[in-house]
Amino acid sequence: MENFDSSENISSEENFHPVDAERSREKPPKEPKPRSFNFWRGLTTALGAAFIVATLFTLWMPGSLIESGLEARMAQALESASVEGAAPARTPDATAQAKSNRIGIVAGHYGSDSGAVCSNGLTEVEMNLKIATLAQKTLSDRGYQVDLLEENDTRLNGYQAALLVSIHLDSCEYVNDQATGFKVATALSVQNVANGQRLVSCLSSRYGEITALPYHAGSVTDDMTYYHAFNEIDPSTTAAIIEAGFMNMDYRFMTEETDKIAEGIAAGILCYMNNEAIQTNQGP
Repeated sequence: MENFDSSENISSEENFHPVDAERSREKPPKEPKPRSFNFWRGLTTALGAAFIVATLFTLWMPGSLIESGLEARMAQALESASVEGAAPARTPDATAQAKSNRIGIVAGHYGSDSGAVCSNGLTEVEMNLKIATLAQKTLSDRGYQVDLLEENDTRLNGYQAALLVSIHLDSCEYVNDQATGFKVATALSVQNVANGQRLVSCLSSRYGEITALPYHAGSVTDDMTYYHAFNEIDPSTTAAIIEAGFMNMDYRFMTEETDKIAEGIAAGILCYMNNEAIQTNQGP
């Protein structure tokens, strides 16, 4: 066996402690290193927090408040800009349009008195009303608004239309063999003399062509040129009066071909309304 010094070994073992050995293997703990402040990290955190708060606020907000907020103001601004940028609407003058399509026809003496009375009892007002009614129908069929008016119709006060024509007939009494035919007159103090003269020319031209009656020159009276309705209607309404024939010399034609008399008057009115050309030797 090998000899060795046991006392040395025991002394070494007594000086060795297991805990000391374990501590000798552990590294000493490091002191925590303070973190430096980062600007971008702080900004990102702040923005994130703001986004979360804004989202929660929007979700909580009632719909009525949102509508009255930014979106509503933006919509209102867009609408205002659209209205301001749009061209102003142009509306036609309703009164002018109605006037341009309206025609007035006065049946002479209608609603007032009989007018001339023939020996057989035929009255002027009876014939005037028949002629005026036929002319009204012809013009209405063409799409015009036609007013059939009485002699002293209250509608004549300030009456506005494209034109007005008053229909009359001459006396049943025999005057002479030349007392035949028709005559037309307009107001002496009309607002537009040219329009009045044109209406007279249209009526004279078309009526003479259709009825073949002569124009009775030189027999226009003050009762025609100063006809009361001329001073009652609106000054802008063109007006004329026609004595469509003599109830003595033209009696048969008036009573048997009344439709032709109405046709001639309607044609004269259409001549004026349509601005037709006038080529005739008939005239005032």
